[in-house]
Amino acid sequence: MASITQLSPAASPRSETALGSTLFIRKTNGSDLSGAGERFLVHAEAMESAMLAANQTAGADSAIEGIVRVGAPDGFGVAFLAPRIGQLTEQHQGLRIELVPVPRAFSLSRREADIAVTLERPREGRLVARKLTDYRPGLYAAKSYLARYGTPQAPADLSAHQLVGYVDDLLFSASLDYTSAFLPDWRSTLSVSTAMGQTEAVRAGAGIGILHGFMAQTDPNLIPVLPAHSLTRAYWTVVHEDLRSLRRVGIVAEFLADIVAKDRGIFA
Repeated sequence: MASITQLSPAASPRSETALGSTLFIRKTNGSDLSGAGERFLVHAEAMESAMLAANQTAGADSAIEGIVRVGAPDGFGVAFLAPRIGQLTEQHQGLRIELVPVPRAFSLSRREADIAVTLERPREGRLVARKLTDYRPGLYAAKSYLARYGTPQAPADLSAHQLVGYVDDLLFSASLDYTSAFLPDWRSTLSVSTAMGQTEAVRAGAGIGILHGFMAQTDPNLIPVLPAHSLTRAYWTVVHEDLRSLRRVGIVAEFLADIVAKDRGIFA
C-alpha cells in the first residue's frame, strides 16, 4: 500500500529542504534515518494513522481492492505461500498481493510490509500477532551423499561429515540458530544464507543440512538423518495495529491462517 511513512532517500531532498533538516545518512551501501529522520517518522506515523482511521470511517476501504504486501521468510514464502496465494487474487479481482519472500526481518512500523510472517512473537511495538503453526526443522541428506559417505548413527558422528548451514552473521532471527541443538561445535563446510539455497545444496549432495520438514519431506531424494532429533519452531503473522481493521489486510491475514490450518499436517 502507498504510505506516507515509507520515507525514501530518493524523494527526501524536497522534504529535507522544507524541514531544514537532514533525514537520511547516506552510505555507499544504502541509507539510514538520521536522528531528525527518526523524530519525523513518529509524526508521519501519527498522520498516517489518522488518515487510515478517516478512510475507514468514511467507508473508503469497503471494497476488497488495493495492494497488500506480505513479507515472509524465504522457505515459507517460496515453498508454501507462493503456490497458494493465487487462490486469493482469484477470489478478489481488485486485490493485488506483493509477496516478498526474503531472509530478513520486516519493519511494520516503517511500512516495509503490511503483514509479516515472523519466526518469533514480537515483544514490543504497536503490533498484533497471531500464531500460524509450529514447524520442525530436522537433518536431511541426499541419497547420493549417504551412499557415498554413510549415515551417521549419533549426533557426534556429524563432525565427520560435510555439513550445510547458514551464514552465521546473516541470521536475522535467533530462532534460525539451529546448529548447536544438533552439534555444539557444528562447522559448516558450505554456508548458504537462505533456506531455499540450503535445500538445493543438500538435494545436490553437498552434505547434511538442517532443513524445514515441510520443504524436504515431499522429495524422495532427501532422506531424514537422525530423525529422533528435531527442533520445534513457529511461524506468526504480525500486523501493525493501524492496519488490522482494513478489510483487505484482514482478508489476507485470514487467508494465511486458513491455508496453514488446511495443510497443518505437512508442518508436523
